Formats: sequence, structure tokens, C-alpha cells
Amino acid sequence: MSTIKKITGHRLFMPIVCLLIVLLVNIFKTPSFFKISIVEGHLSGWLIDVINRASELVILAIGMTLVTAASGGQDISVGAVMAVAASVCCQLLSGGQVSTTSLAMPIIIAAVAGIIVAGVCGAFNGFLVAKLNIQPMVATLILYTAGRGIAQLITKGQITYVRVDSYKVMGGYLGPIPTPVLFAVGAVVVAWLVLNKTALGLYIESVGVNSNAARLVGLNSTKIKFLTYVICGLLAGLAGIVASSRIYSADANNIGLNLEMDAILAVALGGNILSGGKFSLMGSVIGAYTIQALTTTLYAMSVPSDQLPVYKAIVVIIIVVLQSPVYKKAMQNYKAKRQSKKAVVQGGEQ
Repeated sequence: MSTIKKITGHRLFMPIVCLLIVLLVNIFKTPSFFKISIVEGHLSGWLIDVINRASELVILAIGMTLVTAASGGQDISVGAVMAVAASVCCQLLSGGQVSTTSLAMPIIIAAVAGIIVAGVCGAFNGFLVAKLNIQPMVATLILYTAGRGIAQLITKGQITYVRVDSYKVMGGYLGPIPTPVLFAVGAVVVAWLVLNKTALGLYIESVGVNSNAARLVGLNSTKIKFLTYVICGLLAGLAGIVASSRIYSADANNIGLNLEMDAILAVALGGNILSGGKFSLMGSVIGAYTIQALTTTLYAMSVPSDQLPVYKAIVVIIIVVLQSPVYKKAMQNYKAKRQSKKAVVQGGEQ
């Protein structure tokens, strides 16, 4: 019993259960969901599609987790920042042309430039939140509103196409494996190492729990909050480059559209407290895959795309309620009452 309690009491238990439930529904509705095949040398199948399409969301969820933990708020500009990074990268690669079949500069330089610009956007958000003490959602609303306009200015209102195979690889395949998956795994591994092998993770949690107390023990709360927003911006930039490579273009209106909401949901589904403090990086990653699994499952069940958000919202509400502290406390009280009743009955029989 103690082993079962340890397993069920683990913070990743509910996120994993929710992911498994979403996946297992397909056994009855879409039996071919778990079939994996190789088509033209690439791994293919519904399950591969979940892992592949969730890559950008996983990258965003990492940054959103850190921002939420440190500041007790969310960065709703990450989708727009993705578009800005993609626009910068594609404009540099195309040499300012609307469409190109040759590169004006090396991909690595253009990609790094796009990510740096995204980091500057994150620094802007961090300055507003950490230094000026503006509420995070209000502060990031500025770039949420203006970000896509900035991306449009960079691309001069056009969709910039980079029709070069070497650029498409970043959003395509490396051998049989989808390249975006490698970027997502790399981001998770690097983030995990930095947060667990250094004191940064502990500092972020300390500032999130009580920034004033953290300041009294010598931590610079302002710098730590600022740093999380910069990291979030850099990760949004990486996600934007990957998303751009998928469609070999910079579409400022559609890249990262509504992904900021999915990133926040991933953090919530991962069992993290949105008011800040302790966080679970792996929980957010599982939450991201849960959201993509849900989306792909609904598509596999032939749910119309315009109805998708409704079904998605219903399932997400159920999952969030199941993981809420109030529900967990109510279940604990219910179990305690049952155990006390059993004890009374057994005592009466004796």
C-alpha cells in the first residue's frame, strides 16, 4: 500500500495518467492510431505525428514553465515572438527577396540572429515585469498585440519563401527521425541539466514562492525574473525557426498562432501552480504531448477543425479539474471519511 501511495502521490502521476487516457481512447476509436510504418524512408503514423507536431509546443512549454514559476504570471507573447524570429531568419536567408532558391547567408547565422532578436523581445518583457513590476500578462500583452505587426514590417507585408532543401531539413527529417523532435529533446535535456545541475532551478522556485524572502537571503529577484523571460524569448525564437522550416517560409500571420494558450495549458496540465513557486519541467513536457495527443486524436476521429476547440476545451477542463488542489483535497477527505467509517464498523463487530 505504501508503494502505491508513493506512486499515486508523485507529482507526475496525474499528468502521465491523463496522457495515457487520451492515447488509450484511440484503441477503441482509431485502432490504427498506434501503427508505425516507414514511408519513403521516414517514420510515419498518428503516434509519430503527435511526437513530431508537439515539438514547438514542448520548446515553448519549457520557457513558459520558468516564467510562471519565477513571476507567478504567463508570457502570452511567445506566439508573436515566434513569428518575429521566423521573419528575421527568412529575410536574412532570402536577402530581402520575397522568394529565393539560394541562400544569401549561412543558415546558422540567420537562425542565431532570429533567436537573438527573440531573446531581445524576451528581455523587453522581462524589463517590464522584473524592473517596472508590471503584471506579467499585461506586460506581455504589448508584444502579443504588436509582435505580428513587427514581423509584417520585417517581411514588408509579404510571406517570405526560402525554397532551399538544407533549410527544410530543420522542419523535416534527419534520416527516419523528424528533425523537430531532436530540437525538442535537445531543449529539454539542456534545460534539465541547467536547472538540476546548477542552483538556477532552486533560485527560480525560491523567488516564485516569496520574492521578498529570497531577496533577504541574498538572491537578486529582479535578475532571476528577468533571466527567465530572456530564456523564454530565446526558446520562442528556436520554436519559431523550427515552425518556419516546416513550411519553408515566414508567414507572420500564422506562425505560432494560438500556441501561447497551448503553452500555458501545458504548464497547467503538468501539475504546475500558475501562481508561481515549485515547478515540474517534465510535467510541462508531458502536458504539451497531452495537448497534441488530444488534438491529433480528435483529427483521427474526423472531428471538423472548426469544432475542434470546443471538444478540446471540454477535455482540458476535465483534466485540469482532476489535477486541481481543491479536487485532490476533496478526494483525500472522502478517503479519510471512508477509512474512519470502516474503523468504526470493525470496532463495533469486535
